[in-house]
Amino acid sequence: MSHRDACLVINAGSSSLKFSVFCGAGRSDLEAVLTGQISGIGTAPRFEAKDAARHVLADGILDEVGPGDRAGLLGFLLTWMRHELRDVRLVAAGHRVVHGGTRFDAPVRLTPAVLAELEALVPLAPLHQPHNIAAMTALAEVYPELPQVACFDTAFHRTRPWQAQMFALPRELTDEGVRRYGFHGLSYEYIAQRLPQIAPELAEARVVVCHLGSGSSLCGMRAGRSVDTTMGFTALDGLPMGTRPGAIDPGVLIYLMREKGMGPDELERLLYHKSGLLGVSGVSNDMRALLDSENPQAAEAVELFCFQVAKQAAGLAAAMGGLDAVVFTAGVGENSAPVRARVAEKLGWLGVHLDGAANRARATRISAADSRVPVFVIPTDEERMIASHTLAILARNAVHPPLAA
Repeated sequence: MSHRDACLVINAGSSSLKFSVFCGAGRSDLEAVLTGQISGIGTAPRFEAKDAARHVLADGILDEVGPGDRAGLLGFLLTWMRHELRDVRLVAAGHRVVHGGTRFDAPVRLTPAVLAELEALVPLAPLHQPHNIAAMTALAEVYPELPQVACFDTAFHRTRPWQAQMFALPRELTDEGVRRYGFHGLSYEYIAQRLPQIAPELAEARVVVCHLGSGSSLCGMRAGRSVDTTMGFTALDGLPMGTRPGAIDPGVLIYLMREKGMGPDELERLLYHKSGLLGVSGVSNDMRALLDSENPQAAEAVELFCFQVAKQAAGLAAAMGGLDAVVFTAGVGENSAPVRARVAEKLGWLGVHLDGAANRARATRISAADSRVPVFVIPTDEERMIASHTLAILARNAVHPPLAA
């Protein structure tokens, strides 16, 4: 039987591990053949998988593996894949890694030295980086000969000018790495490649991309390169999100520490899990539930979100010296016509006007005929971006010691 080479893509979180499998030799011919996730890690792991046509291949509790045994769970996944995808040969694994710090501005083959550097970055992304690393080490334990590649959410933003990366803090803190990094870079990189395919005339354009989801940010791109973005040192900055507040006066945190007696752990829970749309509404962190709710606080949460998206989008237009196009992407950006309509209305003074019917139908181009600024809805595909990078690294045939050495 002939085999197709394939790349496993892993996006690991605290209690879930999302995975995809892509076949093909490179960016132009990648085919997604499998998607799924292992959820409930640490409690009651559940395994779900679908084929390219979204048909369910598996859906059930994994009681044969310890709930917190990541190596065992990955071993189960690999064994299941060998049985289910008999014509596929796994040649590499690519990982989404939230933080690359100042060191990594491009994907890199995983080695013991690289892994040590990623572990040193844990304080910069304490709620994400440890889980990314845990998936890498677990996979190396069960499949040590498989090449692994780390793809960074911060890398795309390394092209920004220095003034977009610095805080107005003492230089020694900047030199230690306290700076604006930006995130969602893999999503923005995909949009930067996809938009010129849809609208070639915008290849050199000034574009604000709205990555709106449970985690949300904006990126101002010129000629497909990041000029500025709304997230900063961590994924807390910028827009209000599902459970994160976005930009906040640092004095608020000093007040909470002094007057409310909050320590670092309590502040972390407040800022990552209790704020944002959930905190403002008291109803939900899900935009769909808020739009359906008759609770006035839910309506306020939606309005606050749209206000900040428009306000910060205008700021990015200023950073770029103009605005030639707007793109909506990610869960809310791709699926919520009311949010797109409200944001566009607030950007009307910049020449943004939507075609209501096209917006409701989620057409690719949703701007009105008389809109000076074209507006698009483009589904993002971070997993495809990771697979593309991973196979490109593999094709270079670089020799490195195995990760498990």
